[in-house]
Amino acid sequence: MSKKTQSPRYVIGIDLGTTNSGAAYAEIRPGADPFAPANVELLPIPQLTNPGEVRDEDLLPSFLYLPGPSDFPAGSLALPWDETRDYVVGRLAQKRGVENAGRLVSSAKSWLSHSAVDRTAPLLPFRAPEGVAKISPVEASRRYLDHLRQAWDAKMPDAPFQAQQVLVTVPASFDAVARELTLDAARQAGYENITLLEEPQAAFYAWLERHPDWRQRVAVGDLILVVDIGGGTTDFTLIAVTEANGELSLSRVAVGEHILLGGDNVDLALAGVVALRLAEKGTKIDSRQHLALWANCRVAKEKLLEPGAKAKEQAVTILGKGTGLVGGTVKAMLLASDIEQVLGAGFLPAVASTEMPAHQRRAGLQELGLPYAADPAITRHMARFLRQQAATAEHGAVRRGPSGLACPTHVLFNGGVLNADLVRQRILTTLNAWLGEEGMPPVKALAGEDLMHAVARGAAYYGLARTGRGVRIRGGVPRTYYVAVESAMPSIPGFPAPIKALAVVPFGMEEGTDTRIPGREFGLVVGQPAEFRFFTSASRKNDQPGDLIEDFGDALEELSPMEVSFDAGETTEVVPVSFESIVTETGMLQLWCVARDGRRWKLEFNVRERVQ
Repeated sequence: MSKKTQSPRYVIGIDLGTTNSGAAYAEIRPGADPFAPANVELLPIPQLTNPGEVRDEDLLPSFLYLPGPSDFPAGSLALPWDETRDYVVGRLAQKRGVENAGRLVSSAKSWLSHSAVDRTAPLLPFRAPEGVAKISPVEASRRYLDHLRQAWDAKMPDAPFQAQQVLVTVPASFDAVARELTLDAARQAGYENITLLEEPQAAFYAWLERHPDWRQRVAVGDLILVVDIGGGTTDFTLIAVTEANGELSLSRVAVGEHILLGGDNVDLALAGVVALRLAEKGTKIDSRQHLALWANCRVAKEKLLEPGAKAKEQAVTILGKGTGLVGGTVKAMLLASDIEQVLGAGFLPAVASTEMPAHQRRAGLQELGLPYAADPAITRHMARFLRQQAATAEHGAVRRGPSGLACPTHVLFNGGVLNADLVRQRILTTLNAWLGEEGMPPVKALAGEDLMHAVARGAAYYGLARTGRGVRIRGGVPRTYYVAVESAMPSIPGFPAPIKALAVVPFGMEEGTDTRIPGREFGLVVGQPAEFRFFTSASRKNDQPGDLIEDFGDALEELSPMEVSFDAGETTEVVPVSFESIVTETGMLQLWCVARDGRRWKLEFNVRERVQ
């Protein structure tokens, strides 16, 4: 039996992270008790930890090093599945990048979400010196994903990766292009049968997997805030505990916007503190040294913040500008008090729930680097999410205070930055101050989270839940959606052809599901540009896919039209098509136009409401 026709034996969850990537898996076992434990396991990931030394690690650091001709001895970069590898991924890449940041690719995932650049162009390493061949964010992501695929095949030779069901996670705030580029990178890495899943949802699925008694821990009416602070992004999600058919169920009711703000920003701020301390002592560093200092501060911060750490300071060392310095190096100290000051005053200040993120006034011309959030205060972004963005949730789905603030009862932490007890406590203190002002009881932290592996574990658990083993978070579409169909009427001067609205997505259609629209065909213009118009309604909740609405007047709200030219070879034609609607796990409506001969064309847009 070929790889493509084998039935999947496992579901594999892939966390393609900004700072660390990982993989977890679970056996599908058809016919198993749907309430049996999921038994999700982590995949050990073989990788170079030193030249010529391959070891299993539970995470793959998302760093890629592009060596120079004399960086490593010949043959020392070989992997069990690739003896001629000429680049380094993972732990050794992270180590060597601290010494030579100009050859280190990092934050590829953040670049993948940067809409102002060509994400398929060779951009990384961003500040590489002359002579270093660059790669694109998509190519860097492909190499991380390829390493994880080959690690699986090395560990599980009897269950080829390409025959398994694979879920790859993305930030809840990724735009459609970033999601599509993630899929492209995965396909280029040899992935088949791929589903995308949002990281905050995956983190919550991981908590469900670790707590089969979750129904004893939360109750109907509870509202769970997922706070996900990773290396490059911050995401907020609200999950409501509801009741369906007499049983507790879960519904994702609000998703925050893209916030390029995370551990990378903290590390850069710490590098600035250390650089200022050096300057006060007469040592000024250049931009190349500052990159190395940034990487060193990341390592030092993690050591100072790791659970149980007692050290009050950590040495950071960077190469000097020339031979005039003793040993050719510059040494400084990063203090634990530096971290407390930077986090407390800059990233997690105590603010009112009415304080929104500041809009920074910027210079007219800027270098095309990553578009980091103008306001680094995570607490202000959290206030905006609970006060403004959560307001788009269906009325009654979100527990609110007198001022309208969404008031969570529980909080679930995810992301490496939240390993630090200091960070968790600052967030809890701020949240509880806001809740107190609303007359609400303090929020409870959901214990037992797995901050470094939760996303991969939760993705694997969700894969099982799709087969009927486990609990799924509901995410019903809050509106009915329609596509415009031009009536077949004779042309009349001065009067446009009448428009009818075809219902394609019903109110409440759950994410991760699809529906075919039976018994109706329409003519699709292909081979030339054509305009497609979409409408939506929050009040018409009973319209079903295939219903054709005439004379709708103001009952429907029109969305921004899109102009698309569907490829049809050398011809221009009108093709009879039927429709298939899919609402993906990441909130995208895919309207497939299916011809009688099997040709398929896709229209796609976001069905999640955003506050602008």
